[in-house]
Amino acid sequence: QLQASGGGSVQPGGSLRLSCEVSGLSLRYYAIAWYRQAPGKEREFVAAISWSGRITTCANSVKGRFTISRDNAKNTTYLQMNSLKLEDTAVYYCAATERHPSASPRDYDYWGQGTLVTVSS
Repeated sequence: QLQASGGGSVQPGGSLRLSCEVSGLSLRYYAIAWYRQAPGKEREFVAAISWSGRITTCANSVKGRFTISRDNAKNTTYLQMNSLKLEDTAVYYCAATERHPSASPRDYDYWGQGTLVTVSS
């Protein structure tokens, strides 16, 4: 089970840190990704990290602003979001896979319930 948290409302330029806590799985064996879905839009890949944390990848739209990291001892993955923009408003989901980190949602077997991030002035 994956539990995403940390969403909220923030002004443009602000920061939030999302957390994805994993239970019932041993996080050390899973790559984790963050996706987001804005109202009326398709689910979009944001970032992913390998089980070891050595490999990360992120979408061009968030590169330089968002950072994905993990703490396997805490069974938790994080998404640090800085310099938030209006277009970052979405429900953010975390997902887990035993495969290599991927941008394709079809590669992920477990999904969290989502946490809402609202960026507004």
